[in-house]
Amino acid sequence: MSSRRSTGTPRITDEQIIELVSKLQQLLPELRNRRSNKASASKVLQETCNYVRSLHKEVDDLSDRLSRLLSTVDDDSPQASIIRSLINN
Repeated sequence: MSSRRSTGTPRITDEQIIELVSKLQQLLPELRNRRSNKASASKVLQETCNYVRSLHKEVDDLSDRLSRLLSTVDDDSPQASIIRSLINN
């Protein structure tokens, strides 16, 4: 008997994992432009985490900049309206 319990969801094959890791690698700037097209799954997942963290930090930084900018303009000004529309999108 297998020690794994069946949850009713189909099992992902090794080929599907390889394909998903390859697709993920193509999305990562650090790995996309490498001379060698091969990177270990571990490296791809590590770079993915790093990239997501950097994107999160960039979003936080841009949000802070927009908030500071919004605090320096008159609430009824056209600039404030543009900033609010950027924040709400």
